[in-house]
Amino acid sequence: MASDLTRRSFLGAAGTAVASGTVVGAAGAAESGGGGRVKIVGICCSPRQGMTTFQSLQVCLDAAQKASDRIEVELIELAGKKIDGSVAAGVPLAPGEKDDFPALVPKLAAPEVGGVIVATPVYFANMSSLCKAFLERCVAFRKQDFALGGKVAGVLAVGGSRNGGQELTIRSVQTALMCQELIIVGEDRPSAHMGGTVWSGTPGGVTEDEFGMNSAQALGRHVAQVALRLAGS
Repeated sequence: MASDLTRRSFLGAAGTAVASGTVVGAAGAAESGGGGRVKIVGICCSPRQGMTTFQSLQVCLDAAQKASDRIEVELIELAGKKIDGSVAAGVPLAPGEKDDFPALVPKLAAPEVGGVIVATPVYFANMSSLCKAFLERCVAFRKQDFALGGKVAGVLAVGGSRNGGQELTIRSVQTALMCQELIIVGEDRPSAHMGGTVWSGTPGGVTEDEFGMNSAQALGRHVAQVALRLAGS
């Protein structure tokens, strides 16, 4: 990704494309141009390893990877990791207390990373405590000259019912991500809403939630498409 990429330059380029009638549609975005590889990193913020949020995020990342042969993906589970949000407020860890967040910083700030997808289960119409701690610790990127600035971000939320607070949760996570100068996107057409909204209580398992799986795939596809454009494709 170009080091001088900014939100303003991205929006300016998009405006020029609209004015000239050369906007690439969702179906063909991944086919335009050339360039190097672009990485999309998924962060699974469920405290339960390998469960519905993980499965949904994997579907999302699979769709991102299929958008172009230039896309590579990585899924990072926070389950089992020690991430204390209090550190962001200046509260030191206890002597000998483990901290797994610093290892995530170079993975997300790496120049080849063009997009980040945050996935969280929904608890009482909001994100998991693990997701909140992760986002609070992301203040580290602001202190590094907004190291995530200009990358694309999408959010996926998994609720216990079809209308279980997924959209409220997505907006809450998006608000935190906007503070990093990330470029926030939702899923692409035909739904084109806020992000991936998955129902974990579908009889037969989460992958039987056709609406949710479609939205997860559309989110992954859109994050990949925009990341490719920003990378100069």
